[in-house]
Amino acid sequence: MKALVYHGPGRKSWEDVPDATVREPGDVVVRVDTTTICGTDLHILHGDVPAVTDGRVLGHEAVGTVTETGSAVTGFRTGDRVLVPAITRCGRCAYCRRGMPSHCQTVGGIGWIFGHLIDGTQAEYVRVPYADSSLYAVPDEVSDEQAIFLADSLPTGYEVGVLAGQVRPGDVVAVVGAGAVGLAAILTTGLWGASRVIALDTNKFRLTKALEFGATDAVEAGPGAVDEVRAMTDGLGVDVAIEAVGFPETLLTAAALVRPGGAIANIGVHGVPVELPVQDLWIHNVRITMGLVDTVSIPTLLKMVASGRIPAEKMGTHTFGLGRIDEAYDVFANAGAHEALKVVLTR
Repeated sequence: MKALVYHGPGRKSWEDVPDATVREPGDVVVRVDTTTICGTDLHILHGDVPAVTDGRVLGHEAVGTVTETGSAVTGFRTGDRVLVPAITRCGRCAYCRRGMPSHCQTVGGIGWIFGHLIDGTQAEYVRVPYADSSLYAVPDEVSDEQAIFLADSLPTGYEVGVLAGQVRPGDVVAVVGAGAVGLAAILTTGLWGASRVIALDTNKFRLTKALEFGATDAVEAGPGAVDEVRAMTDGLGVDVAIEAVGFPETLLTAAALVRPGGAIANIGVHGVPVELPVQDLWIHNVRITMGLVDTVSIPTLLKMVASGRIPAEKMGTHTFGLGRIDEAYDVFANAGAHEALKVVLTR
């Protein structure tokens, strides 16, 4: 089969690899019908994730069709249409039982294993361990192009941004970074009744999209952006500042936006140290959260997408065949120039 293989920082190749097969009784093999590229994949290619070694098949999101099942699998059959999420869970360890499969001990201490600790989903087929507790059946009324964004982007924006930030009815929220995950946060803030959602980005196209996704205001990031947001909030700042980029300067911007008693919810994947002004934040009773998504919200989000409440398909702006994955990476890596949010890769 063909797959995208990592060969060290800055190097990848669409090449022939051994076919995905069932290795353990709880495994299934899924034919990948739709996948996508995540910002984390770009971090891997930049060398920010040393656990990803030469020869690893990249990717951690897929919608596909079950083609083979292990002897212990009871919840899925050949031919089932399924969502393969970014997080794999055994369902039995201490972290899975407390609702934190992102740290599943059975699969290696971290639930993100596809394209990280085992071969991933940017391939024609993928082996899925612990299928019964990890896969989700996709309802007929949800298309592949909608479901693919439930594998990572939407749950990340919702869980690590909106839920961790404890957005509540009437809150004013700022989202720093209007890329795919930032837009996912914007798209789901309304579920908890935010009264105002302010998007900040350097890219005018993304700011336009943020307004389409439900932001009430769009502010071009720059030297005067913090003052502009504070002017919108009677000088107090926002209740929740969501950082969705992963750069030191964007986390510092989020810290400058939040009001006393507010929260900073960090979604971005950081590859270098960040020096926060803790000397200012502690006395303002500011709460800081961060973390890896658990994807436990997928059943809820699936219902919201199926009902039309969340138009997940709006996140995809470009579509490529799997054989054009190098071109897709070029577009996604230069998203601003191509006016790209997320690229969709289809069989």
